[in-house]
Amino acid sequence: MDRKRYEEAKRRYHETLERCGCREGDFTTVSGFPVRPLYGPDDVEGLDYGEDLGFPGEYPFTRGVYPTMYRGRPWTQRQFSGFGTARDTNGRYHYLLDHGQTGLSVAFDMPTIMGYDSDHERSEGEVGRCGVAIDSLRDMEILFDGIDLGEITTSMTINAPASILLAFYLCAGEKKGTPFEAMGGTIQNDIFKEYIAQKSWIFPPQPSLRIITDILAFCADHVPRWNTISISGYHIREAGSTAVQELAFTLADGFAYVEAGIAAGLDVDRFAPRLSFFFNAHLDFFEEIAKYRAARRIWARRMKEKYGAKDERSLLLRFHTQTAGCTLTAQQPENNIVRTAFQALSAVLGGTQSLHTNSMDETLALPSEKAVRIALRTQQLIAHETGVVNTIDPLAGSYFVESLTNEMEEAAEAYFRKIDELGGVVAAIDRGFFQREIQRSAYEYQKAVERGSKIMVGVNRFQLEDEQIEIPLLRIDPEVERRQIEAVREVRAGRDNDKAARQLELLGVAARGSDNLMPAIIECARCYCTEGEIIDTFKGVFGEYKEPLFI
Repeated sequence: MDRKRYEEAKRRYHETLERCGCREGDFTTVSGFPVRPLYGPDDVEGLDYGEDLGFPGEYPFTRGVYPTMYRGRPWTQRQFSGFGTARDTNGRYHYLLDHGQTGLSVAFDMPTIMGYDSDHERSEGEVGRCGVAIDSLRDMEILFDGIDLGEITTSMTINAPASILLAFYLCAGEKKGTPFEAMGGTIQNDIFKEYIAQKSWIFPPQPSLRIITDILAFCADHVPRWNTISISGYHIREAGSTAVQELAFTLADGFAYVEAGIAAGLDVDRFAPRLSFFFNAHLDFFEEIAKYRAARRIWARRMKEKYGAKDERSLLLRFHTQTAGCTLTAQQPENNIVRTAFQALSAVLGGTQSLHTNSMDETLALPSEKAVRIALRTQQLIAHETGVVNTIDPLAGSYFVESLTNEMEEAAEAYFRKIDELGGVVAAIDRGFFQREIQRSAYEYQKAVERGSKIMVGVNRFQLEDEQIEIPLLRIDPEVERRQIEAVREVRAGRDNDKAARQLELLGVAARGSDNLMPAIIECARCYCTEGEIIDTFKGVFGEYKEPLFI
């Protein structure tokens, strides 16, 4: 259709649209972008296929990081799992692998996340509750009993103590005969988003960055298949951010890690290929897809143009996705199965490399076996029954999706400029910029739910009177804590304590110096030093972070 005929047809359509009228409603994305009733060629005017889209596996990777995507290999299906003792969780891992899961993802309990041993007074009542308790190499050996760490890949959601849990994992594989270079997986290791959103920090930013860059260098030389940071937007989104804030703040954190690695004397192409990302799949279907596509394009351009990456692998934004825990409802929990399916589908259409689907009961308790099996089957149904894996990036060229992808990129760039004006990520954290932006968005979203302009099925619309929740819940026996405390004390009693003490002393010397810390941490792991003992050694050198009061 030539331009004149197109303009005439558009005019007629809009006259018809105005005459017919549209229903009242909040026609915006979660990030607040107005959504027009119809999109057409005008909305993607100036889009350059080569510069803005390209082919899958080619710069700028908007359409996917690999040429074949799911025609070559499906995404890795992971379920985030962990509860009780290492032995309890090992049983769940075997159950999931037997039912078709293709990768493992470890959920740690709060004491492990915060660097406390299970018998520490601050661990009381929390051991094994929201994840698995891991105190030493012995627990890691039990956790992966009967699992080949050279065959399976493992993701570990751990941040401040990431170096220690990585050391436990590597030593566990080593004891099973698997060399470091044969092990593949991911540690989250994203301390910036802890200061921004999740609040599970231990040390101040600068020593935390030193530990992270030591991990980057060590793994580049000794664990080449390991993803050394999973730069996480997931928890930023769970804290209440919009999709645009998740996109912008996550990538800003990623760029800050790249700059920290370069400042530590590392060549960008030595460590950047092993950086990965972790995004949230929320419910605004098309906005989520646009977010993933914009993220790939922004990362590739910045890595090439600003940081001078030459290795194409440094330009690839590879990411794991988890469906949105914050959208799960205690009301009518079976609805969560449907929410999760839509969110998972958006991640697949957006080109994720691995995926976790939440279970329907996770807003009430840790997931039961039945609930987690349904969540895994959700991924399998998408992979094998929907047909969406048959072609690569099927939504490319959609006027709406391409326009929204551009809008997401432009809004993210505006945030990057603001962060630069504040002096960078660390300075913005110190000034509470990220924290206040997320708080504002969370507040505005909650008010929209309370007004009813954002509908949550079963919560502010389509409620049931006298609803009775009848799904079985997994409950953690308090006996778990007693057994775990007994186990960690047995480890201390049974090891060579003189050798452990010497290694902890050498770790303190390394921390006060400038040598890479990973070899010293690994030696402590081999001596069965506990996580809490290693963390306490670091605290004696680095101190602890105290969040300022933001008003």
